Amino acid sequence: MKQHRLAAAIALVGLVLAGCDKQASTVELKTPAQKASYGIGLNMGKSLAQEGMDDLDSKAVALGIEDAVGKKEQKLKDEELVAAFGDLQKRAEERMAKMSEESAAAGKKFLEENGKRKEVTTTASGLQYEIIKKADGPVPKPTDVVTVHYEGKLTDGKVFDSSVERGSPIDLPVSGVIPGWVEGLQLMHVGEKVKLYIPSELAYGAQSPSPTIPANSVLVFDLELLGIKDPAAAGANDAAAAGADEEEEAAPAAEPAKPAAKK
Repeated sequence: MKQHRLAAAIALVGLVLAGCDKQASTVELKTPAQKASYGIGLNMGKSLAQEGMDDLDSKAVALGIEDAVGKKEQKLKDEELVAAFGDLQKRAEERMAKMSEESAAAGKKFLEENGKRKEVTTTASGLQYEIIKKADGPVPKPTDVVTVHYEGKLTDGKVFDSSVERGSPIDLPVSGVIPGWVEGLQLMHVGEKVKLYIPSELAYGAQSPSPTIPANSVLVFDLELLGIKDPAAAGANDAAAAGADEEEEAAPAAEPAKPAAKK
């Protein structure tokens, strides 16, 4: 319950900037602290908007913040707040359940129609794929590490991740990704480009890995298999990198995104 209360309280702060237009017009955004404060409110407001909470009172939010910052006596008892946050959580769960059902129905309809196209092959698991560019290179095994370029979209065409946009392909283990990719990669030859249409049960199912990928989503990937890594060379490179880390302290580099990684 404490976690729910904390999460809800943090999210509510975002409404202050979203709902108090007159006040916002008088706020200065000059100092680093002011800019950071605005950024915190902006991010929280976006998060709250994604949850669809459109019936909350921004003035009450501002009052709560004012009382807390001013160390004034709170106007509601803890028991009342617990009940209110419980109701908020319940409504959020009901909303997510409805969205999940709608997404599942839409995904099923999409795959049914897409599977009728002659360019599309549907496997026994339900995975659909379309060869965009054929090649005759080797086929990866489950134990291989491969180098790929990809772009992931929802069925409405909205891109949620793209190594192409980042301009950097990614190395990943064939067996270390979502089932749709595990199967799809082993259907490809090095040099090929395919489009994978992955049913939700071969992707993230009823779980939402990020706000950009709703639960029960069918995922569409443009996937290019660039190569299969040499295990011996990869091991040598890892050892060399480890040795370099021991000799010289440096800030760790950010890991590349792994949109198809197993949850």
